[in-house]
Amino acid sequence: MKRVLLILGAIVALLIVFLMMGPLYVIDEGTQVVVTRFGEIVNAHSDAGLHFKVPFIDIVTTYPKLILSLDGDSQRIPTKENQFIIVDTTSRWRISDPALFYRALKRIETANNRLSDIIDSAVRTVITQNRMSEIVRSTNNINMRNSTETLALANEEDSAQIEEFISVASASEDIQRGRRQLIDEMADIARQMVPEYGIELIDVVPRQIKYSDEVTETVYSRMIKERNQVAQAYRSLGEGKKAKWLGSMENEKRTILSDAYRQAEEIKGAADAEASRIYAESYSKDAEFYAFWKSLESYKETLPGFDAAFSTDMDYFQYLYSSRRR
Repeated sequence: MKRVLLILGAIVALLIVFLMMGPLYVIDEGTQVVVTRFGEIVNAHSDAGLHFKVPFIDIVTTYPKLILSLDGDSQRIPTKENQFIIVDTTSRWRISDPALFYRALKRIETANNRLSDIIDSAVRTVITQNRMSEIVRSTNNINMRNSTETLALANEEDSAQIEEFISVASASEDIQRGRRQLIDEMADIARQMVPEYGIELIDVVPRQIKYSDEVTETVYSRMIKERNQVAQAYRSLGEGKKAKWLGSMENEKRTILSDAYRQAEEIKGAADAEASRIYAESYSKDAEFYAFWKSLESYKETLPGFDAAFSTDMDYFQYLYSSRRR
């Protein structure tokens, strides 16, 4: 009996010593480990639970299995038009192969530095190949909204002319690809370079795109130019309308004057005819009196303008100086 107790005590003591040497390790949820022995990888686990290792020989390195974020530094990058913008990106990534990650990088800080270089290179490559409008905008909604607001002020007849003018003026600013597609291209370029490090790059998102000081003035100038183009479209349309209305008014004026002149001449002709008829009737009734009356009317018109008369012995003055006509 005493011998059995000694054996059990020895077993318990050996078990305690074995446990104190640390042959077990625990993998928590959201973590993964790489087990190395003398610098060589002997195992890698991604499942949570209790696992065994060789005490004092095996080394367990723990990595997060969750999604990690990386905030890049601000970059001053030229666009295709050689206009500089300041781009600040953030990325999401995770360790997809812990064994490969350990061989290539070993530490999270090293991975962040390497990944930052890769993403910065991809961002610079895409931005330098595209126009600024493609980088800062995703759609042409702003052009469509401005056109809609502008055309809402015009009637149906004028809207087609204004829309054509605005579309020609803003044709160079139409978005063909847009920011969303360019962001996807940045991520695709970077993804091609990270699998060898055991990393999965989820996405690359520009956290901030800011104009540099010299570009800001250019942007304001372009905005002013666009507004001036819209204003010029209205001015041109207004001048055309003005010329059309003035021409129509002048034609209407000529038509009215022509019709009035015709009516006046008709009235004058009728009045002259009526006067001639009255004169004829009067003359036929008393020819002597008619001649006398016409002579008096003539004297009223002509005598005030005479400065001197050298002779009154003529038929014209017969009713003034002839005793026979008194």
